[in-house]
Amino acid sequence: MGDVNEVNKRIIGEFRARGGIVSGHFEGKHLLLLHTVGRRTGQARVNPLVYAADGDSLLVCGSSRGADKDPAWVGNVAVMSEVTIEVGERVLRATPTVVTHASPEWERLYRIWSAYWPESVQYETKTSRRFPIVKLEPVAVGPASVGESGPAHGALGHGDEGRVVLDGR
Repeated sequence: MGDVNEVNKRIIGEFRARGGIVSGHFEGKHLLLLHTVGRRTGQARVNPLVYAADGDSLLVCGSSRGADKDPAWVGNVAVMSEVTIEVGERVLRATPTVVTHASPEWERLYRIWSAYWPESVQYETKTSRRFPIVKLEPVAVGPASVGESGPAHGALGHGDEGRVVLDGR
């Protein structure tokens, strides 16, 4: 896939330019942009991630395409009480919960995730690591631009396939 940082920059640019829609490998998939702060560097980070819905929550997986270590964003999220996510043209605050394989909830959530993203089965063959699931529970819907201030508005609802969708989209 090339240099991951360059690929991510291209995906993020396309996501924002096209209202959350991207082409290529992720075309037709539910994608969000996860904003975190590096726990060691303090730098703002943005990661494009495929998500699956679980009720009102969004599930992302720390598969790192089967690498031997969890991606850095999982560790960053683990120390954050709230994150910002971009879904479509909306910005939301969300409460993250890192769910590891030791949790009784992990198997159910991982089944939901892997049913939506079957490539995870291929990733599993590359490592003995069990991928953490991060459950993102939206707490508010904000303005369309990251960094804008203003009152929270909008609501989450369910669309086809159990997907969480945003009111008015």
